[in-house]
Amino acid sequence: MKLTTHLHYGGNCAEALRFYEEHLGAKISFMMTYEQMPEPKNIPPGCEQGVLHASIRIADATIMAGDAPADRFQPMRSAYLALSVDSDEEAERIYALLTDGGEIILPMAETFFALRFAMLRDKFGILWMLIHERPMPAGA
Repeated sequence: MKLTTHLHYGGNCAEALRFYEEHLGAKISFMMTYEQMPEPKNIPPGCEQGVLHASIRIADATIMAGDAPADRFQPMRSAYLALSVDSDEEAERIYALLTDGGEIILPMAETFFALRFAMLRDKFGILWMLIHERPMPAGA
């Protein structure tokens, strides 16, 4: 059994995945538009240029994605992509990148469990948690 995350975008899936590929070191492994689907095509109105299905690898996770028809799209509301990084500098770099044009939900800060932790929505509507974990004693 395998569990994979699937993200819905509101018409900007290709732009978002290319952004993650360029700035987060992700790798797009597959992308097909609605127009590229085989016959018989059943393309929702307004989705002709949208992404029907894509797959991207971010860190050690594979994420599937696509554009939802406008009448079915809603931005993410209660699930986050949690991205763990290895340094404060990397946390700050990604935070600046993803908050540009996005929404800060919880500003980057040091916590009892993390050297850096933040929650945000990027400009594509995706919710993220960024964490540079604080070393914890064994058994804690």
